[in-house]
Amino acid sequence: MNILQTNSSGPSRSQATRSGPSRYTRTAIALHWLMAVAIVSLFAFGFYMHGLHFSPWKLRAIVWHKWAGVTIFMLAIIRLAWRFGHGPPQLLPHMGRAEQLVAHGGHGMLYLLMFVIPLSGWLMSSAKGFQTVLFGVLHIPDLLAKNKELGDTLQTVHWGLNLVLATIVVGHAAAALRHHFVARDDVLTRMLPDHASRALPDIDPEKATG
Repeated sequence: MNILQTNSSGPSRSQATRSGPSRYTRTAIALHWLMAVAIVSLFAFGFYMHGLHFSPWKLRAIVWHKWAGVTIFMLAIIRLAWRFGHGPPQLLPHMGRAEQLVAHGGHGMLYLLMFVIPLSGWLMSSAKGFQTVLFGVLHIPDLLAKNKELGDTLQTVHWGLNLVLATIVVGHAAAALRHHFVARDDVLTRMLPDHASRALPDIDPEKATG
């Protein structure tokens, strides 16, 4: 009989944590929330910018938007590299197979879009003939020759991808809140700083990973 087993009805908390960490690292948490704020802010700014009439102010806003997009792209590279070296906590045992597949799929789509959306913006900017000069210093080479029709098509693709990302982000946040307030497990709290997780209502100890 396994000495770590506390009852015969299911795995204990110790068993649930043997195959991985119980919460994300501080670096992963910092990158997660930094990118979350940056992505939501950039989407809101892009939505605002989309409705502006062509003007010097809109051109300036586009430049800032591109700078932020390049920054998010670089942060995504750092985040993915950190994730490869520091595995995330395992999904909770009480989650069904379908729920686990949805969770994995959602995370995969988030990572994919964090790379594809900036790349689509880079391609669009290149096709429209507007080279990106990061922070007014670093010239980023164009990926395509100037082509207005292609640029307009890529603009539509870029906008559509952002709408997909917004939908997934809303679903991701809703799932995290459901885990905490309905399922009462620690899916949300293990991605929060210690002081923030202590401020939330208690979770069910039987559904915690650590």
